[in-house]
Amino acid sequence: MLATMLGAACGPVGSEGDLDPDGGGDDAGSDGSTEPSPKASVDSGAGDAGRDAPGDARIDGCPAEMARITDFCVDRYEAHVVTVTDGGAEVPRSPYALIADASVRAKSAPDVVPQAYISQVEASAACAAAGKRLCSAEEFALACRGADAGAYYPYGGTTYVPGRCNEGKGSYVGLLFGPNPANWTYANFNDPRLNQIDGGLAKTGSYAGCKSPYGVYDCVGNLHEWGSDPPDGRGRARFRGGFYGDAERNGRGCLYVTSAHEPTYHDYSTGFRCCMEAGR
Repeated sequence: MLATMLGAACGPVGSEGDLDPDGGGDDAGSDGSTEPSPKASVDSGAGDAGRDAPGDARIDGCPAEMARITDFCVDRYEAHVVTVTDGGAEVPRSPYALIADASVRAKSAPDVVPQAYISQVEASAACAAAGKRLCSAEEFALACRGADAGAYYPYGGTTYVPGRCNEGKGSYVGLLFGPNPANWTYANFNDPRLNQIDGGLAKTGSYAGCKSPYGVYDCVGNLHEWGSDPPDGRGRARFRGGFYGDAERNGRGCLYVTSAHEPTYHDYSTGFRCCMEAGR
């Protein structure tokens, strides 16, 4: 079954969250979900882009699409992006497309397919285009688990509850490209079909039980989220929270962190959300 491939998901070219030598060594949190099946055609998803709360509206010193936590604001939902034209207009784009050389701006809204296939460099630029930035490790932890520093999960405590968040479904690369990770390529990991398989990537806020005490959704599972961490001595950046395939192997829930990839890396599992300083 597909879920059994998770432990072998680290091919020679990188993966959707390689087992991080610096991360926790917990076993995968598979919930025993059944193997999904690919859709017959590629859905562009472009119609979901741009459905944000008004950008100029502010609530408690934060834009309406963000939650205020102490002195910073955080997007309530994982980001999607729009293309910004030379004239400054925003154009919807598919969340399954690579960013490449496009100029994009981050958006946050419920019930939208979030943007994967994005690197830390690209995510940082998308946040900056929205007047925001990537979240720090401390900001992500607080947004994910709330004020209880002993909690592992957005729903509280240290007990894993299968199905609360969108995770534990295993690697989807093997479904399209065969069970041998040695044959998987970087292009395979960025295939747009991967996030269009039924039961995989979910629209933002779909998992009501995966909401933090601050009202922030999907910090655990759905997509890995790039942080603002600069590259370490090995030239590797950080993403956190796990994705729909796994949110337990490199640390449990909110503690999940992977440091196996450079800032320019991207695949079907890498996403982001933005933070910013709170106003008065």
